[in-house]
Amino acid sequence: MSDDEKNTMVNSPTSSRSVTETVNGSHRFVIQGYSLSKGIGIGKYIASDDFTVGGFQWSIYFYPDGKNQEDNSTYVSVFIALASEGTDVRALFELTLVDQSGKGKHKVHSHFDRSLESGPYTLKYRVRFYRRQMLETSDYLKDDCLKINCTVGVVVSAVDCSRLHTIQVPESDIGSHFGMLLDNTEAADVVFNVAGEKFHAHKLVLAARSPRELTLTLTLTMRFASQNLAAVMRSDGFEYLKEECPKLQSEILKMVAGCEDECSIGGGGGGGAKSRSVCGQLSDGGDANGRRVRQRT
Repeated sequence: MSDDEKNTMVNSPTSSRSVTETVNGSHRFVIQGYSLSKGIGIGKYIASDDFTVGGFQWSIYFYPDGKNQEDNSTYVSVFIALASEGTDVRALFELTLVDQSGKGKHKVHSHFDRSLESGPYTLKYRVRFYRRQMLETSDYLKDDCLKINCTVGVVVSAVDCSRLHTIQVPESDIGSHFGMLLDNTEAADVVFNVAGEKFHAHKLVLAARSPRELTLTLTLTMRFASQNLAAVMRSDGFEYLKEECPKLQSEILKMVAGCEDECSIGGGGGGGAKSRSVCGQLSDGGDANGRRVRQRT
């Protein structure tokens, strides 16, 4: 490929798509022996096991005496903790205090934060989760047990790019390839002895490079075509050629007829009879089976 051709090449168009979605996960934190946890002190918590959502570690912190001194143990506090290192993490939080009476009246708190500060253990939501006196007389506490469901939806963005896979085609160097065949004599099937020096070669390559062989191949091909012309003219392909490419059809028939003339000169009377059959089809528009083939020009 020349430098001018390379400069005029146009790159194929590309596209990309930005996809923003949430990766959701949930965790149930069961607090057995709630009454024994009371009195551990304001600002002290019971932690759940870490769980993974969106590639980040999370944890639930339950403060039975509250987190802040000003609340004076009036409220219990529940927090979501980012337990792994992370910057600019956007997430949706949903905390559910499970109604254990079977009535399905769960207490749900939802919150969406634009970002979380770098961890670990960055706390988010919620200081005054529930008034402790009300909690201890509600259906959320059963057999001295609390159940808290936490759902985290981490917002992730990704770019979906269409990738073009191109194949670099090497430039043609058939000349050197033929030279290599001569040098290594691989699969050589003919040897020329010239003045005592032997040259290995390949019959197929010689035939392809010989003008005489090319002419002979063309003659044999056209002779085969003329001998089977009647069958060809009965085919759907020939009908399509007649309708769509009448000039090409005429050229093919004339070429076949010319080949028959050459064959009849070199091969005796039999070939001449067949040549007359082809020429007759060209002149009167009929085939060997009496069908009409209308000439077009």
